[in-house]
Amino acid sequence: QVQLVESGGGLVHPGGSLRLSCSASRSIFSIYAMAWYRQAPGQQRELVATISSGGSSTNYADSVKGRFTISRDNAKRTMFLQMNSLKPEDTAVYYCNVDGIGSAVTGPFGPWGQGTQVTVSS
Repeated sequence: QVQLVESGGGLVHPGGSLRLSCSASRSIFSIYAMAWYRQAPGQQRELVATISSGGSSTNYADSVKGRFTISRDNAKRTMFLQMNSLKPEDTAVYYCNVDGIGSAVTGPFGPWGQGTQVTVSS
């Protein structure tokens, strides 16, 4: 039932970069505004960035503005998060899902995926 799969995480030093990918298995991907979320150990999941269905409009959490860039390729049913100038505070599991899902356990793409781990450490 997995319909969203995150990848691209890893271990980087402060100041480094990572590019995350989110692959959707269904063609309905193109009609939804999407978002990246993250959850640090022992903390609640937070919204990182959003992107409109066509990719023309984006929004970012204050903590990542100027460092992260969200994008999507609807033909490939894929969304990306380019993360630059990474900080230890960015360490978290990163998830993709529809914008506005909030605390719901399922959405148009089924349940949340496994996420991809990003660790920023010196």
